[in-house]
Amino acid sequence: MLDETAARAAHDLIWETWQAAGRIAALPEALRPATRAEGYAIQAHLEARSARPLFGWKIAATSRAGQQHIGVDGPLAGRILADMVVPAGSAVPLSDNAMRVAEPEFVFRIGRDLPPRETAYGQAEVMAAVAALHLGIEVPDSRFADFSTAGGPQLIADNACAHRFALGPEAPALWRGLDLAQHRVRCTVAPRYEREGIGANVLGDPRIALTWIANELSRHGVTLRAGECVTTGTCAVPLEVQPGDAVTVDFGQLGSMGLRFVD
Repeated sequence: MLDETAARAAHDLIWETWQAAGRIAALPEALRPATRAEGYAIQAHLEARSARPLFGWKIAATSRAGQQHIGVDGPLAGRILADMVVPAGSAVPLSDNAMRVAEPEFVFRIGRDLPPRETAYGQAEVMAAVAALHLGIEVPDSRFADFSTAGGPQLIADNACAHRFALGPEAPALWRGLDLAQHRVRCTVAPRYEREGIGANVLGDPRIALTWIANELSRHGVTLRAGECVTTGTCAVPLEVQPGDAVTVDFGQLGSMGLRFVD
């Protein structure tokens, strides 16, 4: 069992690797988490790295493609610092990113706290706590040289491969009456290719994914707070990007957004 000193040392190593745009093979054995709880204990130290309130949360590996991409068999939660958020439509550098993918996502903004408790949250209760739906594009990365073999606990310690995130426009209120599982998203990586996504790729439904993270945080003693945003995972096979690409994700009647990628 990792103690607090070891958890902090593991976080410091990951953070320093991230800031140097480096990669490590694995955490040293004495600092390596063996369980999800130990991974989250390491990750929790990330919040002290920002002077601003936590922007929100990401869910990694909510699609089969995403799980295969990072070598896990289920979703993982990670923190999004305000410092990691870039404006929609902006130019995102890839010089410090080895993963080099962009992911179109449904993003829920929380309207009231969902604190830890013994009983699980139901989907209706979680959705009643949602203030708004936004569009989003995540640009993940890992501090592990081979993220596909690092395993779930280490990837949680690595903040579930969080790197950069762009929050798009708020969707019109009609989203609450839509079947998000069947909602399609057209992705264009100009000038090279197009790809289609669908909400069902996100644990079957983005609302299921949001309910999952509310309960995952509750199990680990963490409150999902009002004002935080939760990006629920890629609804398309991750979009391979390279410098010079312009990514546009079109959510139909819910809106569209994009990012550009540079060296």
